[in-house]
Order: sequence, then C-alpha cells, then structure tokens
Amino acid sequence: MKRATQKISRSGIEKSGEPSKIDLQTQMPELELGADDGKSVAILAKGLSDENRLRILMCLSGRKKSVSSIVEEVGLSQPLVSHHLKELKRCLLVTVERSGPFIYYEVADSKILGVVQALASIAAGLVAARTTL
Repeated sequence: MKRATQKISRSGIEKSGEPSKIDLQTQMPELELGADDGKSVAILAKGLSDENRLRILMCLSGRKKSVSSIVEEVGLSQPLVSHHLKELKRCLLVTVERSGPFIYYEVADSKILGVVQALASIAAGLVAARTTL
C-alpha cells in the first residue's frame, strides 16, 4: 500500500506535484509528511490550540505538579483545569503519576515547551507585520 505524502519545503507544501501558496520563508530541508504523521501532528496541534492548555503547559515547565498547584498558579477553576489536563493527556502532551490520593502531571517531552516558545515568537512577528485587522 502506497502512503500518501506531502513535501514541505521552503517554497511551501506540495501534494501530488501541485505547489502550494504557503511560503515558509525559512532555511529548512525538505521533509516528507506521511498520512499517519499528519494525523499525529494534528492531534498535537489540537492539544496546543487552546490558550488555557498553553498556560497549563507553561506552568508545568520544570517539574511535576498536582492539580491543586496548577489551579493556584493559573487562576482557573479546578474542573476547568482537570478538563484541560484530560485533553493534554489524550494528546500525549503530559504524563500522569499517582502518588497516594494525589495525581501529578508533567510535560511529556520538554521539546514541546520549545515548540510553544517558537509558536509564540512566530505569532508575535505575524501580529507585528500585519497591515489590516
């Protein structure tokens, strides 16, 4: 069975030889994104697509924390934090450890924090460069 692939290059994303109008404007090598890879990336991106989840991830940078500690630091209700932690766990962005009556969460891979920082930098540049609302 042949896997559907997309090539990502400086000129954009190509599928079946059709050039995309997206220009990444970076000096990155060509990559191939298979159908399964695209699904995995989409799941991670969905996990990062909420401001509260991003705040929780940044709160977890550095060490494991309990739900009550996260609630206190981010200033959200306990049910809302629990909901977002469930989504982050589902997207494989956090790991869970139970110790007695407490549940501790931590970032599954520290590289994800670098991705969040990179996205923040890109967003700031795009906002600064926009000419219309």
